[in-house]
Amino acid sequence: MKKLLLVFFALASVAFAAEGETLLSYSAIAAGIGLGIAALGGAVGMGNTAAATISGMARNPGIGGKLMTTMFIALAMIEAQVIYTLVVALILLYANPFLAILGL
Repeated sequence: MKKLLLVFFALASVAFAAEGETLLSYSAIAAGIGLGIAALGGAVGMGNTAAATISGMARNPGIGGKLMTTMFIALAMIEAQVIYTLVVALILLYANPFLAILGL
């Protein structure tokens, strides 16, 4: 894990030292990696939520409606986190703030 973090910091330093085109390509890579991690985390969270809801309904079928409502609210909040990552990725791709910092 420490080696991976070191590689990311090395890529970041190269990106800030590079010209605009290289910075845009690194921003595209960062957006893709960020979206992948967010989608993975969202999928794991949604799977755990559904599994817990199904387990709860199997134990007590009488509260199935309340559990489903709570599950849908939790799924919406999990999906909102993935959508926030998508918004940040789109900002990195189309309105890159790093280019403004470098004056490009």
